[in-house]
Amino acid sequence: MDLSELIAAEELQLKKLNYLVVAAVDEEQFLSHKILEIEEDKNIKWSQKLADNVAEFGGSWTFILSFGFFIAIWIAINTYFLTSNSAFDPYPFILLNLILSCIAALQAPVIMMSQNRQEEKDRRRSRSDYMVNMKAEMEVRALHKKIDLLMVEQMQHLFKIQQAQLDILAKLKEHIIEGKNK
Repeated sequence: MDLSELIAAEELQLKKLNYLVVAAVDEEQFLSHKILEIEEDKNIKWSQKLADNVAEFGGSWTFILSFGFFIAIWIAINTYFLTSNSAFDPYPFILLNLILSCIAALQAPVIMMSQNRQEEKDRRRSRSDYMVNMKAEMEVRALHKKIDLLMVEQMQHLFKIQQAQLDILAKLKEHIIEGKNK
């Protein structure tokens, strides 16, 4: 095998390797776009969005502080009017207890609906994480195979180069011996 043929074979091998790298990058971009599509909420109903917003507000410090402020104002107003005997909710504040019970009774199912939606989102995210992990595992295996293949091809290529060098050395040796005999 001629040295120029070996160089051409090396260039062909580099082109193949470049093609494999570009294909792997394109495939990875495809997977990441698919995962983003999975995580998006496309078919969300207005009631689900409302449940999410109520649960988000109900579990915030803004809600806790504003509701505490509302209760304090309610008690203060009724205590002030209690002294003038015109309180609309006298102590033990039965109307306030009724309002708090109604809010708790309505807020609990809304929060549970939101938690169910969050659980569904977590399930989808878990599936996409699983897909990414499987893809990564397949890529690692494919890379191992490619590296093994490249090593085998490189060794064969090196053996061919070594054989070409030995052939050249043998010719040089014959040429030197012929030169001494003349």
